[in-house]
Amino acid sequence: MSRMNAKPARSVDEYIAMQDDGYRAMLKKMRSTIMAVVPKAEESISYMIPAFKYIYMLVGIGVNKKYCSFYTMSPSLVKAMKDDLKDVKVSGATLHFDPGEKLPVTLIKKIVKARVIENQERAGLKELRG
Repeated sequence: MSRMNAKPARSVDEYIAMQDDGYRAMLKKMRSTIMAVVPKAEESISYMIPAFKYIYMLVGIGVNKKYCSFYTMSPSLVKAMKDDLKDVKVSGATLHFDPGEKLPVTLIKKIVKARVIENQERAGLKELRG
């Protein structure tokens, strides 16, 4: 959970550094997984959370009082992947992970790849499907 009375983060590094120790490792793992799938993704802070952009907003990461959160930014994708997400805490288009749990890296990669395709299709691009 983020430290109270802290100023809003200006960068992803700053956001991660502001979090309690128990949350940092999972945030770093989510970040590195996203960047491994989409090395050209641009990092920013959007709505006070780390966000990753590829053509359009791709995904986001963050924390709340109980969980690390992975923002898919695609309710339709979450619905389409309901079988893949059956063992994950889901709220709308956001996945929540206990910071002490093992992050399902293959699931995060699958979602990021699907979001890349959604953004490419939205932009009318036919290239780079993988």
